[in-house]
Amino acid sequence: MKFGCLRLTNFDYQVPPKLEQERSAMSSPKLMKAVVFDGPYQVSVKERPVPQSELDCRIVWNVLRCITESLTIPSLVLSSRDVIVKIESTALCGSELHAYRGHQKSDTGFIMGHEFTGIVCETGADVQTLQVGDKIVSPFTVSCGECFYCKEGFTARCERSLLFGSPGLDGGQAEYVRVPYADSTIVKAPETISDRALLLMADIFPTGFFGVKSALDLSRTIDVTQSTIVVVGCGPVGLCAIACASDLNPQHLFAVDAVDSRLDVARKLGAKTLNFKQDAEGMRNQILQATDGRGADMIVEVVGLSPALRTAFELVRPFGVISSIGVHNAEIPWTGNEAYGKNIRLQMGRCPVRHIFPEALKVLEQKQDQLEFMFDHVMPLADAANGYELFDKMKVQKVVHNGRVAVCCCQNNSLRSRIVVRDGVKDGGELSEAPLLT
Repeated sequence: MKFGCLRLTNFDYQVPPKLEQERSAMSSPKLMKAVVFDGPYQVSVKERPVPQSELDCRIVWNVLRCITESLTIPSLVLSSRDVIVKIESTALCGSELHAYRGHQKSDTGFIMGHEFTGIVCETGADVQTLQVGDKIVSPFTVSCGECFYCKEGFTARCERSLLFGSPGLDGGQAEYVRVPYADSTIVKAPETISDRALLLMADIFPTGFFGVKSALDLSRTIDVTQSTIVVVGCGPVGLCAIACASDLNPQHLFAVDAVDSRLDVARKLGAKTLNFKQDAEGMRNQILQATDGRGADMIVEVVGLSPALRTAFELVRPFGVISSIGVHNAEIPWTGNEAYGKNIRLQMGRCPVRHIFPEALKVLEQKQDQLEFMFDHVMPLADAANGYELFDKMKVQKVVHNGRVAVCCCQNNSLRSRIVVRDGVKDGGELSEAPLLT
């Protein structure tokens, strides 16, 4: 059994007969479909209790199930500051592949997903800024709004922070999700962007924006219009970073990747593309030639793997900046002596989405049409295992599941079919007999 960081294994517990009778006596216990992490390269769609605003039998049943199966127990007991959200759109993120591939050790049994939008359907007694019916987007981490880090704008490191789609907090790849500290976590949907673009504001666009902003903040002494910026990694976050960097009008903007279809999109966003797999030496030479042999002024690394970070180190000039927003689980791939020899300036870590949301939103308002390519193709959440496999093999740009349609953003431009998946919700908002994920 696990609460937070505590785990009790080999705990033999039998559900009391009286509790089983109470469960059977209830006319319609609320269940939902959800994508559950079962271990490396294993996810499945399962039934889970809909999160509740008060402790009731359904919560107890799920806790007891976790005890008997020695699973992680998510935070199911809601506080008065929480809300329940009915999911409208939810997506896969590249950082989820770290656990999926087994690079990041993780417990099993939790609901995946930290990118989601939806409608508030229930609020705690102390929630002040949200009402039932509000359309929202949630940053991928919880922030309390009260601690030192939240007050300083470092919401990614809130003292009470929880990551959606982790052993400590069930995620949004489901029909419903609980959002703790709702007033200081959730953002109401702005009217200035489309519903599709709204989903990008949960993580990937603010993260790409943060990578570029961090590099710029550490490079204040240079004229950005005369600078060279390199983005290493052209997945969804990298492409968002390229869109943001192009707004700065640098003298040179390079995009580095090994997937031709991703490089094609990067080129359309205004970057000069370099395929490191085909010609690593040529990649370095092009950047050196563009900078009179110095190297790039700013590198934004979004991959989260040591070889990518090493590439960033080799391409940056002395006194240059590396802004790394990839999730790294391995050692830093350079020595202290190498870093000393280059006088590099380094920024690493998680994006404080809640804090920078307004600033990133202003950029997305102007760029949202350029990012429509992420919402071209369809995949139902019931096929989540296949979605993760495609995403893992880089056969898609991004996998998105929507309450009305489920979207799979494929890199193969010849695949332009659309499959509509009914959401199984009646006009009144009640679940019908044909739920979304069946």
